[in-house]
Amino acid sequence: MKANKEYILEMLKASKRLDGRALDEMRPVKIEIGISENAEGSAKVTIGDTVVIAGVKMATAEPYPDSPDKGVMTTSAEFMPCASHKFEGGRPGEVEVELARVVDRGIRGSECLDFEKLCITPGEKVWLSFLDILVLDHDGNLIDAAGIAAAAAFLDAKFPALDSEGKVDRSIPLTDKKIPMSGIPLAITVRKVNGVLMLDTTEAEEESVDARITITTKDNGNITSIQMGGTGGFTDAEIIEAAKITEKTAKKLRNEAFKKAF
Repeated sequence: MKANKEYILEMLKASKRLDGRALDEMRPVKIEIGISENAEGSAKVTIGDTVVIAGVKMATAEPYPDSPDKGVMTTSAEFMPCASHKFEGGRPGEVEVELARVVDRGIRGSECLDFEKLCITPGEKVWLSFLDILVLDHDGNLIDAAGIAAAAAFLDAKFPALDSEGKVDRSIPLTDKKIPMSGIPLAITVRKVNGVLMLDTTEAEEESVDARITITTKDNGNITSIQMGGTGGFTDAEIIEAAKITEKTAKKLRNEAFKKAF
């Protein structure tokens, strides 16, 4: 691993990568929707050899006291031990929790998911959406894969039927009413390695990452959330460059991978 890391760093001096991609180029992205019969919406996203699944499950619940007319979303992430030698079974660790928070924040901040339309009876009953993220194979860039899968799962989701008592009835097919999504919020991550900005890093490349910045944008290019991580930092100029890279990448994903899937 040390030799591989040194080789990666040496190649970066000439702006080259192991797989021949440009520094701001993503691996092929494939989106498959409707992969789970038990979820209200689901998607499988493949980026290179990274594979992530997201599922949306709906239930009814009482609203929070401070938002009586808004629905609720809760997000969780789990890394399967078979996905990487780095992952172990058991309770979610800090990495899983952080990934779930970044994806959750990106969707909330975009306001693409209309929480007011998830209200059934103000002050009494609202829709509760569970977003579950499952990492099946890890070869880098898990945040982006999870964010893409989450957005696709919500776009695929439909409301379940309610019985005469207002409870979810899963014995009958889903309704034709889609979950209220007004756009495609996408979280794209740029990582910094020895002063070089890189998009869609592989697992091997991430061994050398000093810092990362995840920027979520809406369809119109507006930034809705920014999350930084790692031990290093970014200059103002690097943040501006990262914003340009993420906006361009998100636009391309919407025009290509999402259009193909939907």
